[in-house]
Amino acid sequence: MGTFIGHVYPGLFLFSYGLYQAIVVSKAVIFNDSLLNPSCPPRNKGRWARLWEISYRGLLKIVTGSILIAYENSCVKGGLVLMNRELPPRFLFPKEWQHLTMFILLTLNGCVDVTSKNLLPQRCVLLEKGALVLIFYVLLMLLVSHVQDSTGVELQVHSLLILVVFLLMLVFTVELWAPNAFHLSMIETFLFLMMGSWLMQAGFILYRPVSGYPWQDDDISDIMFVTTFFCWHVMINALCLLGIYGISSFWHHCYRPRSKLMRSKEAPYYTNTEGPIYQLLPEVEQSEKDDQALLLPESSP
Repeated sequence: MGTFIGHVYPGLFLFSYGLYQAIVVSKAVIFNDSLLNPSCPPRNKGRWARLWEISYRGLLKIVTGSILIAYENSCVKGGLVLMNRELPPRFLFPKEWQHLTMFILLTLNGCVDVTSKNLLPQRCVLLEKGALVLIFYVLLMLLVSHVQDSTGVELQVHSLLILVVFLLMLVFTVELWAPNAFHLSMIETFLFLMMGSWLMQAGFILYRPVSGYPWQDDDISDIMFVTTFFCWHVMINALCLLGIYGISSFWHHCYRPRSKLMRSKEAPYYTNTEGPIYQLLPEVEQSEKDDQALLLPESSP
């Protein structure tokens, strides 16, 4: 992760995840739907029906984490070695091992999601949220330790990233008691967008500055502009979240009447119960009601 690609790829994954989460949360807010068990249109039952039940979010975390683990290991010539063979032995590649631990946490989080949704008899939301809180607690400790030898611009970049991770950890902790709260999900989505976009920006600041010249740690204006860029990311991501909500609202309000019309045309004229098939005909029901109305006066004393 101590390279340009090592910052851009995880940032791109987190930002893409934030965009997907923004669409999901916007749809839930528009339709006043549940975030944990969203209502989905009926899908065709058949050979591929179980594919719709797979936790694609968990699989994506597993695949992305595995790729990043392989990439981090390949960045070190000869592979990651924990200790040297000298006396006394010393630990090697401390930052690389911290990066590897972060990617392992991402992979384990994907395994928890898949286990909860596809392997357990019933989905356990508390398990998913609890694992996520624990992972972000560990991630925060790793990041705080990660900046011990950083100075200047690098320290400022990572300090702002630590702020985002700390806020995410607080949101996930509160979600243990309110997992279906829309406002918490909106804040979580915004912070994921911030974390992803700022990681990508950190790759450009630290390794490929736009000016072609490295940032100066002893120049106070460079450090101040790091914070300024972070504030710009706050505004841009807030506008991005607002734009996704607006587009989703416009799309669903235009598309929903058509989907209702299609479902009404495709709706069957009977309902199946355990036993025979009952066909509901409005004309027959109305004639039965008329017959009952005629018989009632005759039967009255």
